[in-house]
Amino acid sequence: QLSCLVKMVTLHGIPEDLDSYPKDLLLFLSSSDYAATGSCRQYFANIGKANLDVLQRESSQRKQLLLEALACLKIPGTQVNEENAEILGRLVCDLGGEYIRSSGGNLLKQLNQCESFLPDQEEAIRSVISSGNTTFGPLVAWSAFTLNELSGLIPVFDHSILQKIPK
Repeated sequence: QLSCLVKMVTLHGIPEDLDSYPKDLLLFLSSSDYAATGSCRQYFANIGKANLDVLQRESSQRKQLLLEALACLKIPGTQVNEENAEILGRLVCDLGGEYIRSSGGNLLKQLNQCESFLPDQEEAIRSVISSGNTTFGPLVAWSAFTLNELSGLIPVFDHSILQKIPK
């Protein structure tokens, strides 16, 4: 339905008020189409707010979006800073474990929104959290507020993590 709607919306060219349309609609528009109305950074900031689960997790379309976003943001390696993590938004859900490890705690806020994780991602999240080198600090200093902030990641926590968090 969304891809059909995109065809209707863009029938007479790309509308200038594209940012006011539902973000999910942009998933079916290419970044080059959007470039006429704004920057690729703005496009991916909007994509990051969309419901990516509209596209199948391992689909080529979703993989392509992530590759284009990384190229647009000029992320050469696997380290993503906080500013780029904000722009990527829900796209971080598709980043592999190597990105999660290299980026330290920069991705935790966005990863918190993900519906599910691959085993490689889960391992990387546990590794980053266990290190204590995040804005949330070491596990022994966590509070109920911290757990609330990271509630989407709790299913990934293993016994070694949970036992270090104060009751």
